[in-house]
Amino acid sequence: MSEGSPEQISALWTPANGWPGVRVVVAGIGVSGFAAADALLERGAQVVVVDERDGPGQRERGIILETLGATILLGEGRTHVLPQVDGGPPDLVITSPGWPPSQPLLAEAARARVPIWGEVELAWRLRPANGPGGRPAPWLTLTGTNGKTTTVTMLESMLRAAGLRATSAGNVGTPLLEAVLHPDPFDVIAVELSSFQLHWSYSVQPQAAAVLNVADDHLDWHGGREAYAAAKGRIYHDAEIACVYNVADPVTEQLVREADVIEGCRAIGFTLGVPGLSMLGVVENVLCDRAFVEERATSAAELGTLEDVETAGGGTLAPHNVANALAAAALARAHGVPAYAVRDGLRGYRPEPHRIATVGILRGVTYVDDSKATNPHAAAASLAAFDSVVWVAGGLAKGARFDDLVAANAARLRGAVLIGTDRELVREALGRHAPDVPVVEVDVTETGDVPVMDVVVARAGQLARPGDTVLLAPACASMDMFTNYAERGDAFAEAVRSRLGSGGSGGSTSV
Repeated sequence: MSEGSPEQISALWTPANGWPGVRVVVAGIGVSGFAAADALLERGAQVVVVDERDGPGQRERGIILETLGATILLGEGRTHVLPQVDGGPPDLVITSPGWPPSQPLLAEAARARVPIWGEVELAWRLRPANGPGGRPAPWLTLTGTNGKTTTVTMLESMLRAAGLRATSAGNVGTPLLEAVLHPDPFDVIAVELSSFQLHWSYSVQPQAAAVLNVADDHLDWHGGREAYAAAKGRIYHDAEIACVYNVADPVTEQLVREADVIEGCRAIGFTLGVPGLSMLGVVENVLCDRAFVEERATSAAELGTLEDVETAGGGTLAPHNVANALAAAALARAHGVPAYAVRDGLRGYRPEPHRIATVGILRGVTYVDDSKATNPHAAAASLAAFDSVVWVAGGLAKGARFDDLVAANAARLRGAVLIGTDRELVREALGRHAPDVPVVEVDVTETGDVPVMDVVVARAGQLARPGDTVLLAPACASMDMFTNYAERGDAFAEAVRSRLGSGGSGGSTSV
């Protein structure tokens, strides 16, 4: 960070006399933007909210904020320039996490040396001292290319099993400001952070932090692999007790080595193998902790079993879910959670939708929805959980390539059904590395009045044999054909259930 850079200005700036009269531009009127504007207005700031969108949702939020005293600017061109606030330049810009630094309004703010914060930075600055012992509730933070939501909700379950008032927030869906400013304060907050959110965060000091993995994703937004990894690595900055890394992913360990942390903070690894000193891992079928026990040089604490992880995975024991459970356990143990609560948290955990969810079984073929696998790294973890797969893939590639994914999983592919704008990229990788695998392409323009997923599921069923898994793990984003990955997964599940209802003799469902 160069002296006088926008990042340094953002890290150092704070209102001199509190928030009354501070002029703030809130960029984006989505869930996080609305929460930020609402919190700032309540504290007396002068707020202008801008958004390029002007739909019913934006207008509804705008009316509420206007009633509270904000100025709302919606529609085309509103985010092309930095607006004035109360007749003068803004003191601060709060940006929605998905806005890149090159966005015109943000670029203008940076040139004018106006501090730019994300909602996460604002939430950290607004933390009230109403947590345990009259201090703000500590944050346990985590990031990664894949597995974030599963891990942060597992962590929340472990914290609650220990009797703590805890919640998960951030990129998981609940705005962090809502959690921080909740009238009934939390003992601890499990915080999921995306690379976008981390890019706009500067002064967060987590009690413990974890990077689950780093694989190519959002490289167009960050400008390259190194910048993307560096954004992930920000999560370790000023960590107090533990920096948790993935032993199987050397990038995460290197990010720990490069981090500036509070003195006494420890590096804690998690591994699917036997744990070394200061690690969590697996011995036979037992999850073990050799990091947060006094005699860790010679002994370990039992945290649960693989059967507990299988329960947490909705009946699926996927290797990446074991890794997620260990990472969550490391953060929970850093907070002082006892071993029994890790076990009970796993047993009581229920997975989020569209994450290796078994939709049903028809004529011996299992249909699984992992629509959340929106990049090759996530799809690889999903494919590794099954032996014989008819793979449903494709969508928006976001600059990703699929050669390594296909080459590593060619032996387990029974067939592939491809959809979406960039399906050709997947088909070409299959041609190079799995030329004998039958491939069916489904073009939405050719399905007529029949829902595209009905056609996909029918074609996949024709390729599958008893004992196979038809797996929706697209390795691509969904926005070319669906609103989001959830709508894509719902469409797949509905198509499967339709077939179960019309031709499911001899099949069973597990929903």
